[in-house]
Amino acid sequence: MIIAIISDIHGNLEALRETFSYIDKEKIDTVYCLGDIVGYGPNPNECVEIVRNRCKSIVLGNHDAAASGALDISRFNLNARNAIIWTGKKLKEENRNYLENLPYIYKDQDLFFVHASPKNPERWTYVFSDITAKEELNSFNEKVCFIGHTHSPMIYPDAEKGNYSNCYTFANNKKYLVNVGSVGQPRDGDNRLCFCIYDTIEQNIEFVRLNYDIKGTGEKIIRSGLPPFLAERLINGY
Repeated sequence: MIIAIISDIHGNLEALRETFSYIDKEKIDTVYCLGDIVGYGPNPNECVEIVRNRCKSIVLGNHDAAASGALDISRFNLNARNAIIWTGKKLKEENRNYLENLPYIYKDQDLFFVHASPKNPERWTYVFSDITAKEELNSFNEKVCFIGHTHSPMIYPDAEKGNYSNCYTFANNKKYLVNVGSVGQPRDGDNRLCFCIYDTIEQNIEFVRLNYDIKGTGEKIIRSGLPPFLAERLINGY
């Protein structure tokens, strides 16, 4: 079975539509979402509605929790706080309730899905290093755990250093922690949207990078009254 895993859309409707256009073209039926559907971007309701209609499962992201009122925003940076407050005012009640009730984790056979980290999902740990990745790899028994949160794609094999390549084949005797990157706000220096496609039989994973209308999204961010920095960040990809 071939599946797609998306994460960190952050209200970026143009990037999300481009993502699903590719998924439909490739005839991929099963899509998982690792959360942070909202926050930062100008189209929170549209993104929630698309994701909930198109994905097999969705887990809770910290921006989803914050925008729904379920998470204290005092530790967010200023731009993130302002975007959360803006998003919270824009969300339809049904979408707010939907986000608030999303689970922290989802498991499907030998796959583990979580927004930030499998060890303590509710702590929103950032996995940036091999040391942190090793701790997280020891916390689950599944073959692969897919995460987002850092907006930077990476593969952490068990007992090896993390690495990133567009295509990768998993070994039978190893576990993997995979950061799928971000659809709506990449931060690895590449401003193209990013998500993963995984062949569960062949155990091949591919990172998909696509161009989308960054300028249009940036203009909407500024017109909506969100912090202009969020538009600049899309262009720069950091």
